[in-house]
Amino acid sequence: MVTRQKEHKRGKKKWIWISLIVLLLLIGSGSAYAYSIYHNVKSTVDDELHKPVEGIDVTASQKKVKEKEPVNILLLGVDERKHDKGRSDTMIVMTLDPAHNKMQLLSIPRDTRTKIIGKGFQDKINHAYAFGGSEMSVATAEHFLDIDLDYYVRINMDGLAQLVNAVGGITVNNDLTFTQGGYTFNTGKLQLNGDKALAYARMRKEDPKGDIGRNQRQRQVIEGVINKGAGLNVVNRIDNIMGVFGDNMATNMKFEDMRNLAMNYRSARKNINTYQMAGNGTMIDGTYYMMMSDEEVAKAHRMIAEIGG
Repeated sequence: MVTRQKEHKRGKKKWIWISLIVLLLLIGSGSAYAYSIYHNVKSTVDDELHKPVEGIDVTASQKKVKEKEPVNILLLGVDERKHDKGRSDTMIVMTLDPAHNKMQLLSIPRDTRTKIIGKGFQDKINHAYAFGGSEMSVATAEHFLDIDLDYYVRINMDGLAQLVNAVGGITVNNDLTFTQGGYTFNTGKLQLNGDKALAYARMRKEDPKGDIGRNQRQRQVIEGVINKGAGLNVVNRIDNIMGVFGDNMATNMKFEDMRNLAMNYRSARKNINTYQMAGNGTMIDGTYYMMMSDEEVAKAHRMIAEIGG
């Protein structure tokens, strides 16, 4: 159990950049290149990525950002496929506190049993997205931890294939031989196109580490995209990249919100703390759940509420 928790902690910093680097890439593209590209990025964010939710008062969030107060952002990694709404298999509350140069990443296990807000019954927390999308995920996470969220970012893992192709393929180091989606993945350095990368990121059943192993491969793929993208001429590929973002990402932030966060909260990256909530696994009516004690939930609440202390 200790080993599994350590594996979680090792990977959280990398996973979080799925969202952070996407946002910073959008902002960076706008400031570094011609106005036409800036306009393209801004239009994509404001017209396609921007999906507000009723449960978050963005005006209050914008005031916090302006005054550089701590903000909470819910990060949802969704495995959403055609004709399947999907579930939020990764759920992280990111708290940014620029006054104390702190960033905190608190991960909620997907099997956590809690009340689904809007449904009124107990279920796995990742089912909230299947029942009611980002809106219900936000409401359920707020209720579970007794916190207020300021923003959310949802990324669809299915878009990884398109993103890998948009940057011309990636390289990963694989430590487990397995087959998935008709492909065989040997150990060592692998060159992956979009379809292979998606199969690589989705494998879970053959991995003795289960979801932890799958999450590690997802982070590898995204890190590979980031590394490959950093060495490319983004100007020549910006239309393809923005098209992938437009199809596979959603947030209640507008372009100005992203830019203000990037400018006012940059110092929060200096000190990153990660925490994986821990509970006890149990079977209820034939379904596996992670049961969180009241003490563990209270601890998570305090960690978020007192990050600036």
